[in-house]
Amino acid sequence: MQLIANIIWFILGGFLTCIGYLWGGFLLSMTIVGIPWALQLIKLGIAHIAPFGKKVEETGGKIPGISLILNVIWIVFAGFWIALVELVLGLLLCITIIGIPFGLQHFKLMRLAIYPFGYDLR
Repeated sequence: MQLIANIIWFILGGFLTCIGYLWGGFLLSMTIVGIPWALQLIKLGIAHIAPFGKKVEETGGKIPGISLILNVIWIVFAGFWIALVELVLGLLLCITIIGIPFGLQHFKLMRLAIYPFGYDLR
């Protein structure tokens, strides 16, 4: 069932969101300063390929202070808006019974979008 759900997810929007996140990560990686955030965008892009059957888990960052600072910068400049888009998409999908599993995946990815340093999709 997860395979079918991931295929439907990929066809109906997962591919486009993946490309968007990868493109943003590519653009940010052109600057040395943006590389940490570029890696998180690439992680989000890969997470949008097939989210069914995976969980958002804490990675246990080795340097929590730096992760906190990077997360605060992320939330201010991008994380809030990405999480808001995930929330709106999740709510729209949960309107219909068929869309509820896909909406729940957006809610799961919202946690990763708001706090990418220290969490991973496994």
